[in-house]
Amino acid sequence: MAGAENNSMALFVDFENLALGFAGTRKRFEIEKVLDRLLTKGKILVKKAYADWTRFGDYRRELHESSIELIEIPKRSQVGKNSADIRLCVDALDMCYSKAHLDTFCILSGDSDFSPLVSKLRENGKNVIGVGMKASTSNLLVESCDEFIYYEDIERIEAAAPHPVVTTGAGDKKAEGLQIVMDTIVALKRENKEVLWASLIKDTIKRRKPGFDESYYGYKSWSDLLEDAQRRSLITLSIDTRSGTYVISSFSSTPGVPAPPASAAPVRPPVREFPRE
Repeated sequence: MAGAENNSMALFVDFENLALGFAGTRKRFEIEKVLDRLLTKGKILVKKAYADWTRFGDYRRELHESSIELIEIPKRSQVGKNSADIRLCVDALDMCYSKAHLDTFCILSGDSDFSPLVSKLRENGKNVIGVGMKASTSNLLVESCDEFIYYEDIERIEAAAPHPVVTTGAGDKKAEGLQIVMDTIVALKRENKEVLWASLIKDTIKRRKPGFDESYYGYKSWSDLLEDAQRRSLITLSIDTRSGTYVISSFSSTPGVPAPPASAAPVRPPVREFPRE
């Protein structure tokens, strides 16, 4: 569908470097926050994390639940301290050359040793996104990537996110579904999406919450949900003249403040543009 994200991503986590960034703090690394941010950019088809997992046993369950493959790199001695880095690089380059459908590589690390890997991936036409902690990230790695996301910024943005836009009482399934839609719209605008196609929003929600079904929240169709959001002044809909599908032309980013009014109310598309998945 027009406007949908088609990025196919591979994620490689240098977990020991991330642990270094958390050393001396009371914070705990939450992989779900990183995945949620990356899923606004496309599908994550490969997820691997490298470490001596005997040292990070309390993270194993959390990573398993996120469907991340844990690659065991035993700590042998000072001589073998870069084993995880080498294995990560070998796996990433192998996928770069053998998996042509992977167009975006995400490296969770702040180690400057990965700069040559990033350069080689970009040389082969791959987009590279880096994620790391500010305290343990090399400027050389940041400058090598197409985009670099600091974990602290993910937390800061999440903490500053609007409170629920609909507060119609506990157990209100429609309000819960609308909140998911509004959270996704805000996330996509943060990714500088200029045109918010209804299909883009639905695809992004399905990546972040694969079990999402609008009927569970009391709506007959995806269009029905969007139209209810407009009736509640959460969004303003318009119709793309070429495809006949909905586009979100404006939205309310502040709880209690309605979306800017449309110049004219949209006419419902004549075709069923969003088949039930």
